[in-house]
Amino acid sequence: MHSVDSFDRFSRRVGETAAFLRERIPWIPDVCIMLGTGLGGIAHATDPVWKSAYGDIPGFPVSTAPEHAGVLMIGETCGARVALFQGRFHYYEGYTTRELTFPVRVMASLGVRTLIGCNAAGGLNPSFASGDLMVVTDHINFIPDNPLRGPNMEEWGSRFPDMSRAYSAVLREKICHAARKAGVELKEGVFAAVPGPSLETPAETRFLRSAGADAVAMSLVPEVIVAIHAGMECMGISVIANVNDPDDFRPILIEDVIEQAGRARNRLEKLLVNFLKEYF
Repeated sequence: MHSVDSFDRFSRRVGETAAFLRERIPWIPDVCIMLGTGLGGIAHATDPVWKSAYGDIPGFPVSTAPEHAGVLMIGETCGARVALFQGRFHYYEGYTTRELTFPVRVMASLGVRTLIGCNAAGGLNPSFASGDLMVVTDHINFIPDNPLRGPNMEEWGSRFPDMSRAYSAVLREKICHAARKAGVELKEGVFAAVPGPSLETPAETRFLRSAGADAVAMSLVPEVIVAIHAGMECMGISVIANVNDPDDFRPILIEDVIEQAGRARNRLEKLLVNFLKEYF
């Protein structure tokens, strides 16, 4: 149960961490980008003005997921002022969804207005292939905790935020335009978030397909919920690491997911760089 006392401590931590960053960074970023498993490549295209390991930022959780560097970089990518989170936090690591969305709450408190969440995902749509990039149109949340559960601070957002347009159609149109200009194929689809860490069974894969999901992973959705609550615009991009047919199921190894995400990293970087160059 989320007590008022624990929420008060959490809100104080958000304020303290935001104040810590405000004293150290030269400007407020236009956009924050959450990078998932094996997807840290865009950091190479970013000119940093400040960076720190998560563990050296007061109040910050520490990422334990594989291929998550655990570094926050503030910098410029083709003139766009960005906050790059190289690694995120997950429900399966033992964090509550309130705790794992702490970075988004801090960014919102600083005044950042746009969230881009990237992850490696399993493909459910049979027309997808390993290495595809998918921009998220909507989501289905199967994680059994909501980051807004418990006391609500009205200055943070409405008690009951509307999620009918969680993923900005304007940003989606812009990223699709950037993809065409960059020659990067971009799929669209519905994303399903599951708690993990166990990977999907054939029956679960069949169920998720029938529910209307095109891709599945263990992240993104809690961050988007908090960002929408805070009045931010959101976009999600999934790298399709594998596609499984529930009637001809192949074993899923996390090492394969990491490898496939790494192979798509350059295309994701090219897409994001072109998007940021044109629209921020």
